[in-house]
Amino acid sequence: MNAPVPHRPETVVSLHPYFQAHAGKLDAFRELIDRFIERTSGEDACLYYDFTLNGDIVHCREAYIGGEGALAHLANVDDLLKEGLTFSDLVRLEIHGSATELDKLREPLAELPVEWFVFEKGLVRF
Repeated sequence: MNAPVPHRPETVVSLHPYFQAHAGKLDAFRELIDRFIERTSGEDACLYYDFTLNGDIVHCREAYIGGEGALAHLANVDDLLKEGLTFSDLVRLEIHGSATELDKLREPLAELPVEWFVFEKGLVRF
């Protein structure tokens, strides 16, 4: 396991995508989850990465150190995202972080329906 990287709340970027599995395709998405986790497990900038389900809605809770970490992750799993979108729809995408870190993501993610949430204040305990 990689050593923890020091970080501050204002450097953490979290992504919150919500996918709706097509009718009868939730099991296909569940199988893809294992591949997402395996691929992401080697990313040094990943702070956490997990999936939750609500019916046929699949949510990924994920956070990275900096906008660069988030972009590196998206590049790393690009083919898996494309595969997942053949049997699901992206119904919501929130990205949370400081204005400085979000600015690093705005242009590369301009084609996505992102809801941007700007960090106000907080703490990180891990």
